[in-house]
Amino acid sequence: MIAAASKAVKLYLAPVLAFTATLLSLLAFLAPSVLLHSQVSLISVGPSTEKSAPTILMGALGSCSRPNDKSPFKCTTPSLSPAYDLSALPSNTPHIISSPTSATPVFILISLIFTSTFLFMFTLFSLRSKLGSALSARLDSPFAHRAVAWLGLLGFMIGLTAFLVLRMWFGKSVDDFNVGISELGNAAPAIVASVGNGFKMIYAAYAFLAVPVVLSLSELHTKTGSKSAA
Repeated sequence: MIAAASKAVKLYLAPVLAFTATLLSLLAFLAPSVLLHSQVSLISVGPSTEKSAPTILMGALGSCSRPNDKSPFKCTTPSLSPAYDLSALPSNTPHIISSPTSATPVFILISLIFTSTFLFMFTLFSLRSKLGSALSARLDSPFAHRAVAWLGLLGFMIGLTAFLVLRMWFGKSVDDFNVGISELGNAAPAIVASVGNGFKMIYAAYAFLAVPVVLSLSELHTKTGSKSAA
């Protein structure tokens, strides 16, 4: 029974987790300027009370904003060097929220390419017994196992590191912005900055991705050990 469960995890659950992780990472990377304009962001500025106030959602590629809760969101053009549109904020608002350096979105994009390739190759490896003996033999080579394991590990490490850098960058921006608002006293606009829900998607994505990555590394270790023993 344990062997059957282990086989099911390897053949079916792990590829599903890899697909889910890739999808969540992609959505968090593209939002809000490309899609999910009003639903997902990495950092947001919005009303601190029930009063109508400007709302700005920011992500790795750009921002979306609206002057009040009755207006539609208008988004900037997606870019690896984004410039956030903060014009909807009141004139006395401290404009201390800045976009990250272009290197961070580039590293995230590279990690997504690695992770997407890993997803495709890992799924082929999981189902290789159903793909015919010739293709299965090629996929079972040590080189193929090494390539898949490295793709998964590099995608995981580069992406996680880049998103952690973004989390620290935006966390500092949120703290500085809210301190600046509080220093305005009674003249302060009724807005507050907060870290967006996109990071929750990222945490879930990399928790899911860890499973297939560990499986690919363990299979590489097994293949390498078997070859050494032979």
